[in-house]
Amino acid sequence: MNRVFTVRVRTGATAYMLGGVTVVGATPSAAVPPTTAAPAADSDSRRELQRLVRSTPVRMIALVVMLVIAFVTTGLVTSVAVSDRAQTLDALLIRTEPLANSAQNLYGALSVADAAASTAFLAGGLEPQEVRDRYSQAVGDAGAEIVRASNGLGDSDDEARTALMEIAAGLPVYTGLVETARSNNRIGNPVGAAYLGEASTQMQTMLLPRAERLYTEQAARVSTDQERFVRPPLFAIALIVVCSALIVLAQLYLSRRTHRTLNWGFIAATAMMAVLLGWMLVGGLVSSTATHRALDRGVAPLQTLTSGFILAQQARADETLDLVRRGSTRAYDAEFTTNTDKLTTMFADDEQITATLSAWKSSHERISDALATGDFNGAVTITTGSGVQDSSAQFRALDEQLVDGIEQARKELRGNIVRAKSALAGLAAGAVVLTIAAAAAVGVGIVPRLREYL
Repeated sequence: MNRVFTVRVRTGATAYMLGGVTVVGATPSAAVPPTTAAPAADSDSRRELQRLVRSTPVRMIALVVMLVIAFVTTGLVTSVAVSDRAQTLDALLIRTEPLANSAQNLYGALSVADAAASTAFLAGGLEPQEVRDRYSQAVGDAGAEIVRASNGLGDSDDEARTALMEIAAGLPVYTGLVETARSNNRIGNPVGAAYLGEASTQMQTMLLPRAERLYTEQAARVSTDQERFVRPPLFAIALIVVCSALIVLAQLYLSRRTHRTLNWGFIAATAMMAVLLGWMLVGGLVSSTATHRALDRGVAPLQTLTSGFILAQQARADETLDLVRRGSTRAYDAEFTTNTDKLTTMFADDEQITATLSAWKSSHERISDALATGDFNGAVTITTGSGVQDSSAQFRALDEQLVDGIEQARKELRGNIVRAKSALAGLAAGAVVLTIAAAAAVGVGIVPRLREYL
């Protein structure tokens, strides 16, 4: 249908008639096309969302969420770091260090038994009861240390377990050879010296190397565990510092936005983080200082003294075996010289041990001189006698000095480990409690500010 419309145009106060306009088809509509309305609505929604995101309440909520995540993460990291440190120190006190001490005692007992067996053999016939008792005590101590060390082994200590089993199996063989040598010696059978030499070879090539390897492994583990914690937990401390800085910046932001200087919830959170930071600094530094002292005054001297104890026992065995063989071979004498020279170098800064070593070397030179002139009985007297200038007296003096030093170093080591562990008492749980409380305080502190915008 064709319709005719008259269009009137008004300009100012004058109206003009433009004539008829013919429109073919449907009557035109004044509505906005749909394709134009949809983008306009989407644009309005985006602008509204942007305004919402940029609004102060949303920013406050985002700020609180960030702080809560930072606090909880810091608490967990700190707790894990402190717990790992405390558990390692606890294991060091309960298992690792006692196992290393048992290994050292085992080596010492085996060495004492070997030296005592050789000394007893020199007496001929029925050996002195004191020397016999020393040998029996050393064998019994070795058996006890094998049991004690095996009780301290973990599931992953396969090599240590194997070494202990080999020592346990070889010790009866050694004692059997010693008893055979003693029996032949009582009836004056020269073959006794051969049996004693075989027993000493068994000790020097099988039992003692395994005991030394066991001690070396456990001592290295003690040292490694200590070195891990010489430094304080710096990463955890850094996280606490970052959280403290964030809470301060958040308070400055709220002060500018809300024109309120104080927010008690945020102030409480700041105080809790300050307490945690101080606790970590004091506890971490005290723990790391004690750990450093354990290394410097405990582990290092203990390793040196134990090595010296081992060398001294080896030197004494070489000295007595050389006399059993009547100086027929220079191998034992050369080994004695090598071991005592190592001791001299090792303890060059210790005047007392150096003086005792020098006296022992002088006594050994007297033994060598007596053997060189054929005075076997005189050499035996110097080797086994109780006189101040006799070799046995000098060796006992050196042995006592080394044993006392080992005991003192061990006390220093364990005492510092206890102090390092005590400095961390409660810190792992305290870190979690303080950070969660700080997160809650931030949430409580932001609620009044949010209400002002609702």
